[in-house]
Amino acid sequence: MALFGFPSRSPNRSAAVVVGTDGLPLVPVHHVPPTRRELRAQAVHRLQVGMFGLAGMLLLVSLANVIMDRAQMGDAGAANAPDAAASASASPANDPLVDMGVAPELPVDGSAKKPAAAGGRNR
Repeated sequence: MALFGFPSRSPNRSAAVVVGTDGLPLVPVHHVPPTRRELRAQAVHRLQVGMFGLAGMLLLVSLANVIMDRAQMGDAGAANAPDAAASASASPANDPLVDMGVAPELPVDGSAKKPAAAGGRNR
């Protein structure tokens, strides 16, 4: 065991604990118990992490609720849209160019009146 840095012990040698004047052992202690201040700091940290986690989940759930409400409102509007589309098909088609006056208005059904000739012959 001396190879890895551990002191080798013989089996018939007992481990003697050397005690100092204050009653504490002089051998190194590998575990130091946390103080009251450290315990309180750990508790506060756990509380902060938990509160931020709860706040994050609340924010996430409320965002999902808003998205679902908007989707349901969109679905309700889409359910009424076929009725509006049926009434819109009965009215004449709106042509933006005709509305602006750029193109002449043409009838949809094909029964067009022939425009009178502007420079026609009168005999």
